[in-house]
Formats: sequence, C-alpha cells, structure tokens
Amino acid sequence: MFTVSAGYERFMGRWSRLLAPGYIAFAGVKNGDRVLDVGTGTGSLALAIEAAMPGSEIVGVDPSEGFVTSAQKNAKSARAHFEVGDGQALKFKDGSFDNTLALLVLNFIPDHSKAIGEMRRVTRPHGVVSACVWDYNAGMQMLRFFWDEAVALDPAIEPKDERHMKLSREGQLAEVWKKTGLANVQEKPLVIDQAYESFEDYWGPFLKGAGPGGAYVVSLPEERRQQLEARMRKRLLGDRRDGGFALTARAWCVRGNVP
Repeated sequence: MFTVSAGYERFMGRWSRLLAPGYIAFAGVKNGDRVLDVGTGTGSLALAIEAAMPGSEIVGVDPSEGFVTSAQKNAKSARAHFEVGDGQALKFKDGSFDNTLALLVLNFIPDHSKAIGEMRRVTRPHGVVSACVWDYNAGMQMLRFFWDEAVALDPAIEPKDERHMKLSREGQLAEVWKKTGLANVQEKPLVIDQAYESFEDYWGPFLKGAGPGGAYVVSLPEERRQQLEARMRKRLLGDRRDGGFALTARAWCVRGNVP
C-alpha cells in the first residue's frame, strides 16, 4: 500500500508538502545542518529542506525502493541523497547528523521505540530529533470522513479504523521522546488545509490502493465499493454533483535535544 509512488503522491504526498514548512520551522532546521529524513517516502520533506536550506546536506531513507527512486529523480542537487534503509537499524555512525526528522511515519514502524533510539544515536549531542504523526482520531478530515463512512457501512471493520493508530493522540509522542532520554521535549499541533478540485481528485488515490484506506477500498467487491463511494460523495459534496472543496488536517509534532 506504500509502494506506488504516483498514487501515494496524490494520496498523502500533497499533504506532506503542505505540512513540511511548518514542521521544518518547528524542528529548528538551520541552513548548513546535515539532516536525516527517516521514512522519507517520495521525498516531500527532504526536498523542501533542500529548497529552503541551500547550505544543507540531506539524506532520506525509506524501505520502499520505488519511493527512493522517485525521490532521487526529483532532487535538484547532489546535496539531497536518497537510499533504501530501515529506521529501526540505521546504518549511519553515531552523531552523524545535526537534525533527524520523521514525517508521518513513526506510527507505521513496527518497533517505534527502537527507531527513535536509532534517530537519537545518529544525531550529534545537542542536535534535534523530531517527528510528526497525524491526529487520526479527529484531526485529519481526509481519513476521518472516510473511516466514518466505511464503518457506518460495515461496523465489523471498525478495528481497521486508523483512529486506533499508535502515537496519534496528544501527549503520546512527548511521552516516548522523554522515555528515550531526549531533553527539552516540546510537542505542538500543526494544522493545514488541503484543496481538492473535484471528488475524483480525492477518491482516485483510494482506488489505487494507497494507504490503509486505499488497501481496504481495493479489497471490496464492486457493489460495496460503489456504496462506499456514494456515501463519500454525499459526505464531501452534499447535494452538489461535483466541484472543489477543502479539508483540514492536524498533526502532532514533537522535538527534543540529544543530551
């Protein structure tokens, strides 16, 4: 569900690009920093840092070879480098980076505590380790509206609802940051709005199997998929046949310093 880069770009990459500037500011990335982007995906965050920080070197790692290839194609300079890697076992030496970030990925890493420990290890003393995770419970309308309608149509799939995602509620990221021994821990919400041109602009990526929601959609028989599509049209458009609309999203972000 995270290997088709074009579908992912339409599904979540567009949100990542909007979130990136606020996250970069919160994380305290400075021009000239050596930066690691863990779970870089299609490179939204790393490429935003490349553009904003002309003196910085950025390394992006992701387990998906397809994502890494897509990100590297979009790099504008040799300062941004992407490679296949596992956030739970980073291959870099201790203290290799000034700033290590993880945008919208920690909740998908099986052993997030191990990944955070690795992020701390590869960051120099007094450097910054940070992350953002969507508020899947109530703060991410694109997914909240989808799962509300999917569960209303079939209550048995409620356990699949992304509201159960780990690390996605207020205070949870700060708690694990402190447990990892990071200092000066701060957590704050970042809120963005995303414009959609049409219903298809929203629904199309689900039909490509992007993310947990898309994986669920493509698993459905045609009749049930059409029923869910009709519910989503009503939810997003009301009585309109089609047209543009905007959705809001909130992410919880945390940062801390390596002692």
